[in-house]
Amino acid sequence: MYNTRTKIKTLLSSDQAHFTTTLMGWVRSFRNNQFIALNDGSTNNNLQVVVELGMLDETTQKRISVGACIKATGEVIPSMGKGQKIELKATSIEILGDCDPESFPIQPKKHSLEFLRENAHLRFRTNTFGAVFRVRHALAFAVHQFFNEKGFVYMHTPVITASDAEGAGEMFKVTTLPMDGTAPRNEDGSINYKEDFFGRGTNLTVSGQLEGELAAMAFSEIYTFGPTFRAENSNTTRHLAEFWMIEPEMAFYDLEDNANLAEEFIKYVIQYVTVHNAEDLAFLAARLEEEEKSLPQDKRSPMSLMDKLQFVINNDFERVTYTQAIDILRESNHNKKKKFQYPIDQWGVDLQSEHERYLVEKHFQKPVILTNYPAAIKAFYMRQDDDCAPDRQTVSAMDILAPGIGEIVGGSQREERYDKLTQRMKEMHIPEEDLWWYLDTRRFGACVHAGFGLGFERLVQFVTGMANIRDVIAFPRYPGSAEF
Repeated sequence: MYNTRTKIKTLLSSDQAHFTTTLMGWVRSFRNNQFIALNDGSTNNNLQVVVELGMLDETTQKRISVGACIKATGEVIPSMGKGQKIELKATSIEILGDCDPESFPIQPKKHSLEFLRENAHLRFRTNTFGAVFRVRHALAFAVHQFFNEKGFVYMHTPVITASDAEGAGEMFKVTTLPMDGTAPRNEDGSINYKEDFFGRGTNLTVSGQLEGELAAMAFSEIYTFGPTFRAENSNTTRHLAEFWMIEPEMAFYDLEDNANLAEEFIKYVIQYVTVHNAEDLAFLAARLEEEEKSLPQDKRSPMSLMDKLQFVINNDFERVTYTQAIDILRESNHNKKKKFQYPIDQWGVDLQSEHERYLVEKHFQKPVILTNYPAAIKAFYMRQDDDCAPDRQTVSAMDILAPGIGEIVGGSQREERYDKLTQRMKEMHIPEEDLWWYLDTRRFGACVHAGFGLGFERLVQFVTGMANIRDVIAFPRYPGSAEF
């Protein structure tokens, strides 16, 4: 039976020795035809398997190459070597899967992240990506645990939808109509989607929020955690065409309740991985420190990875309105000396990442929750603030800004007033007939409610210290790339 094996992490976390066990994993190195460094993915640490000279025939010995998969049975004994408490003295070795050493791209040397991105199907076998994806797993588990402990209902919102929650129009179309120009057309020449599979135009979802609001109007508190898609031609280190979103929606929550929950949530999941993935985080922190040695001083992170995580866990997030933030930025020496790429000169401009990071890292030196943004730069569903100046209409929106990355959460109190919502939709040219089902929640038992969205990859990127978001998702999708 294969499932009788012992995981390497289990062995290394125990002080026990002098018993027989079986290991299975992949060869990281084979020295002097005696010492196999074996790894099974449960930890970055290898276990040394000792093979007595003469135990293996020459053919088997040659098959134990880097990347090969083997089964090793033997006695766990105390190790005399440095840096390891135990090792396995093999009594038998079985080759489970050969690996051609001449063509296997992941050799025991340092590979660039760009090279590993091109070999994404094999990069899991490196220490860096082993650590990243174990941390990603732990964060995903912590997300579900947090909301489950609070009594939230987990909703699976649709991947295929007819709505554009953000009103941005950057969507991937879904159709079964032919792409060779023979699709049925209307009199005006546009494609007749009534003859398509769903009888109307559909696309991959950009957000589960609108559907989540429907569920919150019955269950009070729900969350979604699933894939979302943006057909945005952005070749940056912070954007993907396919990514995962965490989106809770809560009835009977206002903007302050929403911000409180988001802060508690972020602290919870980060605290979880610092406890349960300390070994992986220590490795990633050392990797980041080494990587930054080659950067100019002003490009290096102001604090270590572990300090950054503790910084978020241990500090109350600063609450500040957009208007207050604009005043701070406009009067800052950074702005006056024209050090911002995008100078702040007037109220109403959309803040850039450089502005967000200035507020967090320079001015407040703690995470920041920005609230009450101008309505003109926010989505139609956000609640319009009362008692605004005529030329300064704001909405009950909030963004959470974190050190090193800027915005990590975006949310708002939702507009529950039917007349206000429909008026805003008219202003933004969003047809009411397309969202009749959404408007019904304002007609039948509406209540104050709120929610937020957190891009999961941004969270993983923040926690692991990886500079490129393409390195925190298993198979990244971005313009020009849909391999694997």
